[in-house]
Amino acid sequence: MKSMFLLNYYRKLPKNERFRRYCSNIKDRDKHKIENIRNIGILAHIDAGKTTTTERMLFYSGTIRSMGEVHHGNTVTDYMDQERQRGITITSAAASFPWRGGQINLIDTPGHIDFTMEVEQSLAVLDGAVIVLDGSAGVEAQTLTVWRQANGYRVPRILYLNKMDRNDADTVACVRSIQDKLHAQPLLLHHTVWHEGRLIGLIDLIRLEEIIFTKGRGQSYQYRKITEKDDGKKWEAAILDHRQLIDTLSSLDDGLAETIIQKESLEIEPKDVVDAVRRCTVNMKGFPVLCGSSYKNIGVQMLMDGVMMLYKSFGNELSARAFKVQHDDQRGVLTFLRLYSGEISRAQKIYNLAQDKSEQGGSLYVALADEYKPVDTVTAGNIAVVSSLKTTFDRCTISWNRLRGRSSFISWHVPGSKRHRTFPSAAVLKILAVTWTTIPEPVFLCSIEPPSLALQSALETALAELQREDPSLRVITDEETGQMVLAGMGELHLEIIKERIIREYKIDVELGPLQIAYREALVGHGRETLSVDRKIGGARQVVKVTVSAKNAKGIPADKTLKLDKSGDSAANLAHVHPRHMQAIKQGVKNALMHGPKIGSPMVDIQVTLHWFEVGRGTSDSVVTATMAQCLRKIFESSETLLLEPMMSLEVVCPESHSARVLADLSRRRIEIQHIQVRHQNKVVDCLAPLSELLGYSTTLRSLSSGLATFSMEFHSHREMSPHDEEKAIKSVTGF
Repeated sequence: MKSMFLLNYYRKLPKNERFRRYCSNIKDRDKHKIENIRNIGILAHIDAGKTTTTERMLFYSGTIRSMGEVHHGNTVTDYMDQERQRGITITSAAASFPWRGGQINLIDTPGHIDFTMEVEQSLAVLDGAVIVLDGSAGVEAQTLTVWRQANGYRVPRILYLNKMDRNDADTVACVRSIQDKLHAQPLLLHHTVWHEGRLIGLIDLIRLEEIIFTKGRGQSYQYRKITEKDDGKKWEAAILDHRQLIDTLSSLDDGLAETIIQKESLEIEPKDVVDAVRRCTVNMKGFPVLCGSSYKNIGVQMLMDGVMMLYKSFGNELSARAFKVQHDDQRGVLTFLRLYSGEISRAQKIYNLAQDKSEQGGSLYVALADEYKPVDTVTAGNIAVVSSLKTTFDRCTISWNRLRGRSSFISWHVPGSKRHRTFPSAAVLKILAVTWTTIPEPVFLCSIEPPSLALQSALETALAELQREDPSLRVITDEETGQMVLAGMGELHLEIIKERIIREYKIDVELGPLQIAYREALVGHGRETLSVDRKIGGARQVVKVTVSAKNAKGIPADKTLKLDKSGDSAANLAHVHPRHMQAIKQGVKNALMHGPKIGSPMVDIQVTLHWFEVGRGTSDSVVTATMAQCLRKIFESSETLLLEPMMSLEVVCPESHSARVLADLSRRRIEIQHIQVRHQNKVVDCLAPLSELLGYSTTLRSLSSGLATFSMEFHSHREMSPHDEEKAIKSVTGF
């Protein structure tokens, strides 16, 4: 037993030493400068091979001793029980590893649309991303979603064509789909090499070299220069795409164009081509396309070399962004920080910009999925994990040490703050460059109940922690019934939340039947005046409001309430106290939470306040209640309609089963957008009401003998026909 313990101890030493060497040892913390650090994410459609690719990266860098497989449930980044059982990624996982004298900090993200919030949170802190495509499918539905998300955060990208060992993999078709669907300029850098029907290597189109993987688990490979004499057609195809690459780059990059003009030739040094590719990638003028097969251990090292091309640098002041919160049984609340500049130390005091307060940090760690190695210091460009932060949340939080010496400052108005503050200019420039994370609207609702009242408090604590980890999860308490309602991104999302509460918090909760997240809207407009004059607890409460409401499609939530600026109204409203205005806004918010038909939130409404009178000593709660009651009178007297969530649905099924699948779809009120043939499959793109897709995965499996797949994401809310509205009201209310 003792010898086994010692063996395990010495096995762990190399891994622990790597963490200290690259991230935290105070003596060696300057060994790897910020220009040699890369923060990247892996994004893709579900089942394109993100986690398998990540596992190979960790193995080839020497971080792990053996490669796990998704279907075996033993990969490093899929560490949750639900991930290993289902073979999907549910939560993003961070890992750091060395490569070519530098360091890659990698975030493996989910591909399922139900967990798109994990992708959104991660993108805000990335320098670059690898978009993994299935070489036999090209750009798929969720690829479009993550691409749009990456565009929103201005993240440079490399495209990796995975599964190129498949017989139906097609580089040309994938490149065409990148151009047609992503509207991006692909820069093809690889050809594949086959021998006796088997993928054995790649051709580097920049250096015109053949890379043959000879033996082992992808660790042994050889380079060979291809020539016209020895390689014939292979060389002709490679030189054609090599020249096409240089021609495309010269139209995107002035530096390379100038080099070509000076040399009066397309015979360019590989270094000049690589530099041009890097500039185009960082500036997002072009997107390199690399090939490989992660499962067959081919091409992953070339992908890691490509990642090292991505480079951004920041200033010296400590500025960081929190992008993920996780609860650990032993360590408590762990906050993941991306450091843009400066450094952070263990137990350091930091200043939280969004919350406008300072707080004391606790222990400092570097993460490898669910393993956390304690460190003393983490420097700029890396990802740190800090414990004991109570007010630092994800999404909109930027933190730095307010007590450090300052060199360059800028005065800037902080959102939510009443005054301007002075901050380090480098940090503010980064803040201004980062878009605040958008939280998608939930589409499913269900009630949640503990097994007994004794566990009610424990359940509330568990849900609060899960909400902090996952902002796309909403917990709503019905004011009238006191019932707790969960709102999430899909059936799988809510099912995973239930499993986590049972496994991690030991509370055997019950979920009610799934309900669709309908919305309600006004058809026309209405206007009401409401006066309140009564004694409550010995104090006289006097309020009078005149309000109108009308339909206004696409109006932002912060613009819902406006003040009448005409005549007497403007003079009356000019003297409204800020405290009363806050109560009025709260009343509008409360009224819009429940519509008159089925109690769903009201949307697309412009509320105008025309008159407001309040007596001395009237409480804010009475002002809020009066405003809400007045609006509810308008909603009840005006005509309203129900809006249902529509989903963008993509179904991929074999042609042999397509007739049955299409016949089933036609019964679900779908609108077919496009049908195309991809190899031996039919790909159906359509819009479908979410209410018609409950339990669709089971039906599709049955219709296609388990061969078809589908993916969907929220598209918009749409008006329902009177017949469908009647059915929806009956399903929600029971009558």
